[in-house]
Amino acid sequence: MESPCILVCSIDMKTGYCFGCGRTREEIAGWIGYTDQQRRSIMEGLPARLETVERKPRRETRRARMARERETG
Repeated sequence: MESPCILVCSIDMKTGYCFGCGRTREEIAGWIGYTDQQRRSIMEGLPARLETVERKPRRETRRARMARERETG
């Protein structure tokens, strides 16, 4: 199942969006029950949402670190 989660799970209290993925608490909780089309629709809007959060994640995410480690062997 495709997911925008980058393992930075913290909600911006001003916007209600996760700092890591841009989803709301409700979307995160319901993600497994959504259809592929519903997930894609939400994911299309995430980049714009992430521009509105108060701060960006400062640490390297687990997913990014694992991808980097795969690339460097």
